[in-house]
Parts: sequence; structure tokens; C-alpha cells
Amino acid sequence: MSRPPAAREAVLDAFEHLIASEGERAATIEATAREAGVSKGGLLYHFGTRQALIEGLIERLHRLIEEDIARIDTAPDGPISYFVRSSVQIETPLDRSFIAVVRLAQGGDREAGRAIDEVRQRWLDALGRYVDDPSLAIAITLIGDGLYYHAATRAEAVDRPVSTGDFTPKQMDELVALLERLAARD
Repeated sequence: MSRPPAAREAVLDAFEHLIASEGERAATIEATAREAGVSKGGLLYHFGTRQALIEGLIERLHRLIEEDIARIDTAPDGPISYFVRSSVQIETPLDRSFIAVVRLAQGGDREAGRAIDEVRQRWLDALGRYVDDPSLAIAITLIGDGLYYHAATRAEAVDRPVSTGDFTPKQMDELVALLERLAARD
């Protein structure tokens, strides 16, 4: 899949940032153009409407999820380890896109809500290729959600990125080992 043009990506970056920092209602076409440092006409060249901006953001999220699924499938330390450990990574392009689309969904955008459902299902399907027990695959995705939530709220509370969610490497190793043991019992 080829990368979109840089100007288009800069507009999406600005839209994403506004949604995350000021809320989806503040992310107007005018505010997005200002944030991106382009004219309104320049923005409209790439995205003719606000809905087109939303669709562009959702497409970006799907592209980033495809890349993440590929990493799950090729992770040297295994899919469970990769998924669990990557769940505490915040301030990544995937994290920023995910947050923006979640906030759009919270604001009532149905396409964004469907996109979040699709993302969760893609992660579940990816883990399901390696974990025979569907309930365990669900549990692993929910553990990932919990780790992510903890890392994200902890980072805001201490006003700095928290790369491990404040779990020690030993704790993460033990969690991964537990989940891998459970998966091996299938």
C-alpha cells in the first residue's frame, strides 16, 4: 500500500491533534487548516468536506492497523508478547489515530464507531490465529485494553509518557509468560 502525499498527511495530523486535544466539535475545517498551516482551499483540495476528513482519518487508522497486524504475525517474540507489550505504547501514530477515531465515535459518528469495532475485531482475529480458545483470545485483547487504559491515564496523571504503563519489565515478562502458558494448554 503506498503512502498518501505529505500535505494530505499533515492535514490529517492537524485534524487528529485537534480532536484529541480540543474535542471533535473544535476540529472544524477552518481550525484544521489553521493547525496544518494551510489555506482552507488547500485543505479542501485534499478533503472536500469535514466528513471526508473523518473518512481520511478512518482510512489512516485502518492502514496503521494493517501494519500492526503484520507486526503481530511476524513478531520475533511471538504474537501474544507483541500484543501485550505494544498495548502500553502511547503517543505512537496508531495511538493518536485510535484516540481521534474513538473521540469521533463518542461524539456520535457512526462510521467512526464501526471503525473501532472493526479494529477490535481485527486484533481478536489476529490473536485467534495463535490462540485456539476463543475466550482466551478475548481475554488477551481485554488485558491489552486494560494495559492501554492504565498507561494512557497514568501518562496524563504524571504529565509524561509512560512507556511501560509503570509495570516493571519483570511484571510484563511474567504476564506474557502466563498468557503464553494458558495459550499452550489449548
